[in-house]
Amino acid sequence: MVDVNSLAALLPDGVVVTDPDILGGYRQDRAQDPEAGTPAALVRPANTEQVATVVRWAHERGVAIVPRGAGTGLSGGATAQDGALLLSTERMRDISVDPVTRTAVAQPGLLNAEVKAAVAEHGLWYPPDPSSFEICSIGGNAATNAGGLCCVKYGVTTDYVLGMEVVLADGTVVRLGGPRLKDSAGLSLTKLFVGSEGTLGIITELTLRLLPAQPPQSTVVASFATLEAACDAILAITGRLRPSMLEFMDSVAINAVEDQLRMGLDREAAALLVARSDAPGEHAGLEVAEIAALCEKAGATEVFATDDPAEGEAFTVARRVAIPALERKGPLLLEDVGVPLPKLGELVTGIAGIARRREVLVSVIAHAGDGNTHPLIVYNPADADESARAQQAFGEIMDLAIALGGTITGEHGVGRLKKAWLPNQVGPDVMALTRLIKSALDPQGILNPGAVL
Repeated sequence: MVDVNSLAALLPDGVVVTDPDILGGYRQDRAQDPEAGTPAALVRPANTEQVATVVRWAHERGVAIVPRGAGTGLSGGATAQDGALLLSTERMRDISVDPVTRTAVAQPGLLNAEVKAAVAEHGLWYPPDPSSFEICSIGGNAATNAGGLCCVKYGVTTDYVLGMEVVLADGTVVRLGGPRLKDSAGLSLTKLFVGSEGTLGIITELTLRLLPAQPPQSTVVASFATLEAACDAILAITGRLRPSMLEFMDSVAINAVEDQLRMGLDREAAALLVARSDAPGEHAGLEVAEIAALCEKAGATEVFATDDPAEGEAFTVARRVAIPALERKGPLLLEDVGVPLPKLGELVTGIAGIARRREVLVSVIAHAGDGNTHPLIVYNPADADESARAQQAFGEIMDLAIALGGTITGEHGVGRLKKAWLPNQVGPDVMALTRLIKSALDPQGILNPGAVL
């Protein structure tokens, strides 16, 4: 067993925690990985210097470190390991905003929503918006290259990370990038660390690119009698326009959300699309009208449009609460497979076929505008047969995405739950290159062991 008393002596009181009751609350992230181990200690540093102290101590002793943000990850990327240190960034919460350069410098423990609120005070906007934006951390967003509802028009986390401070596996602190919109000096190391899931270094500070405040949005909501018609509408819309949001819910999600919100969604619909436009001035009206017309042409049974912000936001909230609404039906195996847009229909209908064959309930919600779907498998873990069928469906959905030229993860990361499928997607040469990079930056393999590789 690792003796952490010498580590505690190097840090302020309360940074190192060994209370078993507290550790129990940190062993798993939202993925609820059943393979979670028991860490030697929880470490909650407040600044980069303290993180570096922890990493140096661990490096000297060969002790593993599992970095953790807010614990909202959905791929087991923050699953505790036996005898490891679990390093939480929750106490690292400083932020400064520079309206002139339109940048913010933020510590990783801030929630995405808190970053948005801080920059909004200066009339600015941080676009990436995972559905869990109110509870997920900005450091975790960077570690997984999180996306969200507005990615179809505004991109994902990596598009807004200009620089960072990182503690490497031996405790060395490096600063990458900075508040410059253009910078081609050297290798693109900043981008290397975004999405690396804590396997290459621990991010202790982020320099974020900001935009002017988002214009008011108008909203289109369309119901469809078939999945195929909804997918046809998605392709028609994305072939002509770049809406600020284009989201999809299937019938299972529609009914789960309606059970919770009671907002009058069509329970008989096979699919629902929620599209938004933030085009300036009269262009918003033209874009909304075109979206509505394309939905009608694709066979929508009902189309509703509004420029009322509160009314439009209510439908966005309906999409955001889909996962917690479905969790009321039982534990979930969550996926975030993505495919090129022309293959979206094959993916959605293929997932429905897998659900039928495996006799499990699978709901599909999606960031439809960029082909990133979230199949949600509802199952009873106490039922061994159903659990086995759910796991089979989980793997077959990833196999299907790969076969369609897609990805096993669009924004949640590989973590521990999906790593068995990564070689099938990227191939042996890329896996070898990934291991080479990992070995160069973390030769002892102490950073988030078991994740990704």
